[in-house]
Amino acid sequence: MKLLITGANGQLGNEMRVLAAQHPQHTYIFTDVQELDICDQQGVDHFVAQHRPDVIVNCAAYTAVDKAEDNTELCDRLNHLAPAYLAEAAQAHGAALIHISTDYVFDGTAHIPYTEDTRPCPNSVYGRTKLAGEQEVLAHCTRSMIIRTAWLYSEFGNNFVKTMLRLGQERETLGVVFDQIGTPTYAADLASAIYAAIEHGIVPGVYHFSNEGVCSWYDFTIAIHRLARIDSCKVSPLHTDEYPAKAPRPHYSVLDKTKIKQTYGIDIPHWEASLAKCLTRMEA
Repeated sequence: MKLLITGANGQLGNEMRVLAAQHPQHTYIFTDVQELDICDQQGVDHFVAQHRPDVIVNCAAYTAVDKAEDNTELCDRLNHLAPAYLAEAAQAHGAALIHISTDYVFDGTAHIPYTEDTRPCPNSVYGRTKLAGEQEVLAHCTRSMIIRTAWLYSEFGNNFVKTMLRLGQERETLGVVFDQIGTPTYAADLASAIYAAIEHGIVPGVYHFSNEGVCSWYDFTIAIHRLARIDSCKVSPLHTDEYPAKAPRPHYSVLDKTKIKQTYGIDIPHWEASLAKCLTRMEA
């Protein structure tokens, strides 16, 4: 098959590149904004018509959650309109579309894991634009798969793990929020799940994916420092209201992954095992 991966210079896009070596039976087109501006509707249609991919994997998004509150137009273009253009092009030229979304489509007030049937209720610009993008994809492409994920990290780009490693080495003390609960997601594991769906044959619909287990950002930081052997920084728990942010954060964003595991027969590692693997790769 021919696979088109957009947002290829981001965390997930880079992990898709790494795993491509294990799937040499496919032909790959890796693009970022320099090769394909997904906000250009005519450009998207022309590119897809020219290259005729079998599957499009959209890894591109506006993910600066706080900046999105002020940059609403750009955020909407990337998270809402661009997925619509990809979905329309995929439908017109016979491709399937895998689109990556987020736990921010929920407001985070639940106390049990969110299933795909839970009614979305975003309370940030980022969350609202991502939900709008989901709706466009489902409306315009019959062979579309949406994967909501959360707390994404990798050895590529900027992310929470890298920030905590840096701060742990720079500071003697560090405060981290303890009352926001979720599950970290190693981008390499998400990329593996995407390849599993492609190999199995895409079953259209909405799916949830993160690593297994549950933790707070404080617990996550403690594990990062322990596994990285950083013991010179004292990490203290903070309440959310002690760490003001422009966009509201979900207090509880654990995703139920039953559907994706049963549909595609995948095993998902525990978040701490995947964190250890990522840190080992960073050190290599």
